[in-house]
Amino acid sequence: MTGRSIDAILAEARTRLRRLGPHESAAAHRSGALLVDIRPVAQRAEHGGIPGALVIERNVLEWRLDPRADSRLPEADFGLRVIVYCQEGYTSSLAAAALQDLGLTEATDLDGGYVAWRAAGLPTHDDVRPTVDQAATTPPPHPAR
Repeated sequence: MTGRSIDAILAEARTRLRRLGPHESAAAHRSGALLVDIRPVAQRAEHGGIPGALVIERNVLEWRLDPRADSRLPEADFGLRVIVYCQEGYTSSLAAAALQDLGLTEATDLDGGYVAWRAAGLPTHDDVRPTVDQAATTPPPHPAR
């Protein structure tokens, strides 16, 4: 057999992260850290989201936060403190490690993901927020006539 198992890859990724619990993540977000929801729209629609989080789906995360990428967001900066979250905290660990590989050394993830945030009784919302890509390309609604 060649390669490594996903469990080994995940364990290695987590050795590089100082993962934050829900209350630590909330405090960091209040202090200016960027909280990023990488879940697909179906999960956000079913479970809700976190107020103030920026929605960047996983498949474009690196391109939107790499300060060298042509498709980067204005927030993209090597000194950016970013906390990534997914539903339960697995994919977000891999994503945070990938952001560190890009040079965002302050990237980490929410330990336990959205499930842990909600269980901690922290604020949530039920509306499906657009991704940064949808928000940039979706025209504003027509005014009422």
